[in-house]
Amino acid sequence: MKIRIKFGKYGAMKFIGHLDIMRYFQKAMRRAGIPISYSGGYSPHMIMSFASPLGVGLTSGGEYMDIEAGECLSSEEAVRRLNDVMVEGMKVFSYRLLPEDAGNAMSLVAAADYLVSFREGCAPALAWQDRLHDFFSQTEIPILKKTKKSETVVDIKPLIHTLALCEGDIISMRLSAGSADNLKPELVMKAFASFIGIEFPPFGIKIHRKDLYAWMENSLLPLEALGDNIGE
Repeated sequence: MKIRIKFGKYGAMKFIGHLDIMRYFQKAMRRAGIPISYSGGYSPHMIMSFASPLGVGLTSGGEYMDIEAGECLSSEEAVRRLNDVMVEGMKVFSYRLLPEDAGNAMSLVAAADYLVSFREGCAPALAWQDRLHDFFSQTEIPILKKTKKSETVVDIKPLIHTLALCEGDIISMRLSAGSADNLKPELVMKAFASFIGIEFPPFGIKIHRKDLYAWMENSLLPLEALGDNIGE
């Protein structure tokens, strides 16, 4: 059976990279007694895949991994077992059964919600809040995108679904994500800084990913919504 697990990453755990998070969950599955299935062959491994990997230094309350389980545990029991072995800074929120024909989380990701705030002493001196609406109202938002081999000017406006202030000086944004169109919040903030004629200090912003979404039935749905809780 296919299972989707939603988890969060906070505090010092934000400095742990994706490969180490994978190894961490392999150990956590064994310690929690989760009946995860293994691949065949001479070198069997846990059948486990993650959605869009989170960058180092970011926190999140909406990370996802898919596993295959050999037997049925209730969602409540599985979440309890996993949280009993989680370290500080890691928390499991849900354990949901997926339809057999469900695509894996990595292939389904289409958008992500972020909260962006300034670290203490790093907020711009000018009234930047009044300019955020003007920035998002532009018909185009061109930026210089650098890769290892080239530099190209791209318009990121179509990749920004929403952009607004919330909870005081926190910026909420929903951006395209996934393998086809992936926009990082750091790039949006760099474009905004250029728009208002300033530069943000290096490491001057904090980024928290709220959730990941799939495009289903003409709307964006959280990946968690594509599965069902398993009863007792």
